[in-house]
Amino acid sequence: MNKDFKKEDILKTCKEKEVKFIRLFFSDITGQMKGFSIAVDELERALEDGMGFDGSSIKGFARIDESDMVALPDPSTFVILPYIKENKEAAMICDILNPDRTPYEGDSRYILKKNLEYLKEKGFTFYVGPELEFFIFKNDKTTEILDEGGYFDVTTLDAGNEVRREIILTLEEMGIKVEYSHHEVAPSQHEIDLRYTDALTMADIVMFYRMIAKEIAVQHGVYLTFMPKPIYGVNGSGMHTHQSLFLGEKNAFFDANDEYYLSDIAKKYIAGLLKHSKEITFICNQWVNSYKRLVPGYEAPVYICWARRNRSTLIRVPMYRPGKEQSTRIEFRSPDPACNPYLAFACMVRAGIKGIEENYKLPKPLEMDVYHLTEEDRKKLKLDVLPGSLIEAIEIAEKSKLLREILGEHIYTNLITAKKIEWDEYRKRVHEYEIEKYLPIL
Repeated sequence: MNKDFKKEDILKTCKEKEVKFIRLFFSDITGQMKGFSIAVDELERALEDGMGFDGSSIKGFARIDESDMVALPDPSTFVILPYIKENKEAAMICDILNPDRTPYEGDSRYILKKNLEYLKEKGFTFYVGPELEFFIFKNDKTTEILDEGGYFDVTTLDAGNEVRREIILTLEEMGIKVEYSHHEVAPSQHEIDLRYTDALTMADIVMFYRMIAKEIAVQHGVYLTFMPKPIYGVNGSGMHTHQSLFLGEKNAFFDANDEYYLSDIAKKYIAGLLKHSKEITFICNQWVNSYKRLVPGYEAPVYICWARRNRSTLIRVPMYRPGKEQSTRIEFRSPDPACNPYLAFACMVRAGIKGIEENYKLPKPLEMDVYHLTEEDRKKLKLDVLPGSLIEAIEIAEKSKLLREILGEHIYTNLITAKKIEWDEYRKRVHEYEIEKYLPIL
């Protein structure tokens, strides 16, 4: 990926690399990658005018009577797909337009761009660095693990090491910077952390990364999943998101004279994220399965509080290191890697900005393991909790003016409708737990 790439650069690269096909990608409202391929001969026309397609079957897109959509490739997202050895392919992420060339309100990439424009008017640039965790299983029909490795293991127990290494090499070859990677806490669980960049670029990268990781796993004869909680009794997979605001070249979160090295802007931002965290959980944790991860005792946050060293809190502030003022940031720990990154980043930053706009007061940090507090202790501390299920998150989202403002009427309405259907389908199913628990006694 190259932010400076233009139409001419793409045409030249495709000719030099003998590219045969171009994949045009975009996201549905849940963050699932959608797309289609065109022959390289159609590339110039696609870059100029976009490519028409029927959007009526894409989740959250147009109704059947208004289904004509245009996918306009963004040249800055151009990549060669290095893992395809024959009939070379390249790819770009597209903006979705109406036939009259206006931005389509159901395009989640547009929603992020619109919210970043709101930020830009206030002088801010939003930077993020997500840590995506995933599991590798023997196939997509089972949760049979490949190893018994634990956190940071580098022994032969780490059977997914080769898959992880090839994912990193592929991302680097595509111009996507990786910070580091390691085996995670749970068996067969891994993490690859992406290098900090601006929010729109990072959302595009997350979309590519999830697709690339799964395709490379398939090539190795295994299955990789970003499902938040595939195995009962072990840690789930999160997408801890490091974030900061910049004013020009200056990190707006840093203050050398503060006891926490946090500026007034940073404190109000954290307060905004805390206050609106219950509302945006609907976006950051959008699946029924997401709430199997958000339970006490498995490192995922449940209680709405912040700290510096405490990893049981919702927001953590990494310790300041002298000379590293630019890296001052906060870590929002509740999102999972199966979210829609465009909508999740938009919600995080707007919740934080709301705190700045409304001068929210930041409570004191909580430097204790909140999982081991008694119910009475939590009441004394007035600790609020994140939603415990998808239906609870939906009910909170339905009352949120901020969420409606961030997402726009189209995505807000369609996503709530889709998630109510998902919850109803789940609610009506008879699950394995019920068979094991009740069948022998009832």
